[in-house]
Amino acid sequence: MNHTGSNPPTNPKTKAVAIIPARYDSVRLPGKALLEIAGKPMICWVVKRALAAGNVSRAIVATDDERILEAVKSAGYEAVMTRADHRSGTDRIAEVAASLEEADVIVNVQGDEPLISPLTIERAVEAMGEPENWGKGKGERVTEGIGIVTTWEPMESAADVLNPDVVKVVVDDHDIAIYFSRLPVPCPRNAVREHGSIEAALSNEPSLLAGFHKHTGLYVYRRDVLLEFAQWPQSELERLESLEQLRALEHGVKIKAIKASTSSIGVDTMEDLERVRSIVGSDSFEFPVSSWLERRNRLEP
Repeated sequence: MNHTGSNPPTNPKTKAVAIIPARYDSVRLPGKALLEIAGKPMICWVVKRALAAGNVSRAIVATDDERILEAVKSAGYEAVMTRADHRSGTDRIAEVAASLEEADVIVNVQGDEPLISPLTIERAVEAMGEPENWGKGKGERVTEGIGIVTTWEPMESAADVLNPDVVKVVVDDHDIAIYFSRLPVPCPRNAVREHGSIEAALSNEPSLLAGFHKHTGLYVYRRDVLLEFAQWPQSELERLESLEQLRALEHGVKIKAIKASTSSIGVDTMEDLERVRSIVGSDSFEFPVSSWLERRNRLEP
């Protein structure tokens, strides 16, 4: 039996399993999960990055396509078939998570981020804390403790701030997410009034960029929260913004949003793909080694 889809046991107190949703049909880039990067399908690069996070015990691709299933298994990694009628990747990972009773935490890694940093994954899992410290509210309101951890990156340009396809997250002083939106939030009201528009404000005061956080697609869920989340109907804010994380906020789930260790590249277009190919093919490209075990070894006697 091939065990390359699992990390060696490291005895972390929190058992985290990464699930990577992957569909073949993509509006902007059909079949992108299987597009080749340095001789390997893109989805296999994602699995390899997830397994490079030292506190992730397994990485499983969840797909509804036999071609993706075969490509992942042929590379020696884990993959499972899921139903084809899921509305979102979150619903797809919830189907798989339901059978992983041994897991405390489920890591949702996007299947189109072949350069995601393992350190970012490690930090997000660590930010969830340990199971014995988790609290749980009554009924459906899982309001005690952190239910979800996600990540953000610095905003790189005014164009990103104005782009509705780039999601913004507002966080408080304790890194708890207050809101997610496709609009430029928080709005720098005084600067907008002074310059006449948000576009003019960003052009005249570039320092305003630091006030915006670009949300990324990495999510770490407590397994119990994920399974409850998948049962809740779409919320009104979720429908308005087309952002399913708002469903969690509206149900009182606390979402912690931490800064990613490095920026990643989501592959949505051929231009994105060629950029990733160029990075991986460069002489300076190095595959990251997990720092989690390194840091843990330094802390243990």
